[in-house]
Formats: sequence, structure tokens, C-alpha cells
Amino acid sequence: MGLRINTNIEAINVHRNLMTTNRNLAESLKRLSSGYRINSAKDDASGFAVANKFKADIASLRVAHQNAAEAQSMLQVADGAYSKIYDILVRMKELATQAASDQTVQSQLTSEFVNLQAEISRIANSTKYNERNLINGDLETEGLTFQIGQINQPDFQLNIKLAKADAAALGVSGININDATSARAAMDAIDTAIISINQYMSQIGANQNRLQYTMENLEISIENFSASESTIRDVDMADEVTRFTKFQILQQSGIAMLAQANMAPQRLLQLLG
Repeated sequence: MGLRINTNIEAINVHRNLMTTNRNLAESLKRLSSGYRINSAKDDASGFAVANKFKADIASLRVAHQNAAEAQSMLQVADGAYSKIYDILVRMKELATQAASDQTVQSQLTSEFVNLQAEISRIANSTKYNERNLINGDLETEGLTFQIGQINQPDFQLNIKLAKADAAALGVSGININDATSARAAMDAIDTAIISINQYMSQIGANQNRLQYTMENLEISIENFSASESTIRDVDMADEVTRFTKFQILQQSGIAMLAQANMAPQRLLQLLG
């Protein structure tokens, strides 16, 4: 090999390797500082796309979990109203039973009975959740649809209907206990209303259980999707620290060798001595 001064091939070669090492070191430092193996699409184009899809799904699943929780809260409000109406019906049954005896003075019971009838309708018409009437009949036919998944499909949605529970719907608006005969008829009507309100509460309980399972499944999905995204996007810190250390050593070695390569032309001066 010839001895040259103008072009130091050895220094150029060492410099090229040193630049490659510096780029690798900077990339490793970026991964260690961010905690991500993929910081941009150029790091892993296909992995970047898949990880972003998981990230979007996770965000959507979190909101779906919140939607399910809101549905649970709504059902709790409706259940509380149904439960109070049930208590009123039980009290009305007591009054009707008492009035059904011929020796009872019905006038003493009628006032409370009428007020309880009005209270049932008042509760039904005033029970709201987020400005939506729940048990006045507005949600009896179409109901409310909650998005409980990350895809716009029926399997990822839940429709909840709530039965109307005012005095008329329960069949206790036209009854009275003005006399024993009317009181006995009222007892039958109240029994039917109690059966209805129990069915409404059972439906709410079934929906609450369903939503609880839905929320638990969403939590599992969020966990699994997060693990999948982490596997693709996150950096293995132990492995990356090893790579970083290697590049640091190569950088130090490259700088030392570049200094040696730059000194080589000076040795040619010895030929002139």
C-alpha cells in the first residue's frame, strides 16, 4: 500500500465508523430517555402502525368503561325510585287491607291513600339522570343506547329500557278505599302493581349484573391491549443499556483511533530526515 499525505484513507474509514457509532449512540440515548423502542415511524414502520392502533383502542375502551359506569349510575337512580314506589305500594296495601273491614272508618285512611297515589306519580315524573326522565315512560320504547366497546357495532352497544311507573301505568290511579268493597278491589290492583314493580326492579338488577360483567371484561381488554402495545412500542431497558454501553465504548475507541489515524501522515516526515 502506498504512503500518502493528501488523502488519509485510514482516518476517513475511522471517521465513518465513528459517525455510525455516534448515530447509534444517539438513537440508544433517545430510547433510554423516552422509554420507547419506537419513537417515530422510521424506527419500525409496521410496528408503529400496530402500536398506534392498540393505543387508539385502549383510549376508546377507557371511555367505553366510563360509559358503562354511567349506565350503572343511571340504573341505580332508577332502582332507587322503583324501590321507593314499591315501599309506597306496600303502605297502600296496608291501608287498603285496613279499610277492607266493614267496621273501619275509611275516611280516616282515604287522605293518606290519595296522597300516596299522587306521590307515586310525582316520583315517576321527577326521577331524572343527566336531565333525562327515567321512569315516566320516555325510555320505555326506545330506551338509551350506551357505547360499551371500541367498535360501532351492535355487539359493542347496550340498549337499556325503563318501564313507566306512575300511578296510571301501575293501575293504581283509579282505585280508592272509600268503602270496604272499593278497598278490597284496591287490594287486588295494588297486588298487581307490586308484581309489576318487582319485575321492573328485577330487570334493572339483570342489567346491572350485565354491566358489571361488561366493565370487568373492558378492564381485562384494556390490560391486554396495553400489554400488547407495550411489547411493540416500549424498549427493553436492560437490553438497551447494554447496547448503550457498547456504543459508548466504541465511541471512545473510535475517537482514540481517529487520533492515531490523523497522526499517520506526520510519521512520513521521518522519511525526509
